[in-house]
Amino acid sequence: MTNALEMEGWCLEPARDHDVDEIMKWFDGEHSVKIWGGPKFRYPFDRETFLADSHWGDMETFCLRSPENTLRAFGQLYERDGRINLARLITHPQVRRQGVGRRLMKMLMSIGTDLSALDEFSLFVYRDNAPALECYRSLGFEIQEYPSNQILADECYYLTRPVEI
Repeated sequence: MTNALEMEGWCLEPARDHDVDEIMKWFDGEHSVKIWGGPKFRYPFDRETFLADSHWGDMETFCLRSPENTLRAFGQLYERDGRINLARLITHPQVRRQGVGRRLMKMLMSIGTDLSALDEFSLFVYRDNAPALECYRSLGFEIQEYPSNQILADECYYLTRPVEI
């Protein structure tokens, strides 16, 4: 199990099984599930399908907790096409547009460099998810040519950034 990372009282730690019960409450409908989990993520979901479709336990899975120890964000890391891919990134609805997503990203990237010797990060984002795209671009991610072996090229952007900026 990966160690936790603490910064300014915030803690990024490996997700625990009971965290899924809270995270499942953060979605307000099929569209929010799709832009987070992709087109193969089942909706409506239950605990079993949510765990299966999010590949819980199959990749590095993290929760970000506030200084008050409240679950505020979630994200995953795995190797994809020679890059450290950041996936299924979400913040609690009550703290969106307050910098929590940026904090999550920075901490995930820090852990990602500890877990892998790869020199680039990547992620996919739906084109209509403007707040997420703005967050990623502010952290140095740039839109790249969409990988030819991936679906949703007309709906998503593919972004990368070097590990070191």
